[in-house]
Amino acid sequence: MSSHGANPLTGSDGAFARTPRPPYYAVIFTSRRTPGERGYNTAAARMAELAAQQPGYLGVESARDADGLGITVSYWDSEDAIAGWRREIEHTAARERGRNEWYEHYELRVAKVERAYGKKPTA
Repeated sequence: MSSHGANPLTGSDGAFARTPRPPYYAVIFTSRRTPGERGYNTAAARMAELAAQQPGYLGVESARDADGLGITVSYWDSEDAIAGWRREIEHTAARERGRNEWYEHYELRVAKVERAYGKKPTA
């Protein structure tokens, strides 16, 4: 979950999520980690694997700086898909562990993406 090297959430190349034309939804999770690993990287990789299997999942982008401040944006096709992910039993357990062990502070925001544009790299 760092901004350099292999990232279990986006793949080893840190790729941008491939999203469809709007509208779709973004779940924005901003956090500051507590010191130490305590199984975090394994759990993050498992959550990425599980999320990708959920109906309505579109992709994810994630980065974390050396001081432990991170942001993960997951993309979903509907609010129902987000609710389904929230109910997933392993995700529920990971959220509880996050509150108790891995995060000293976090904020979660859900937004509807109405417009999306950018610049793609040239080959």
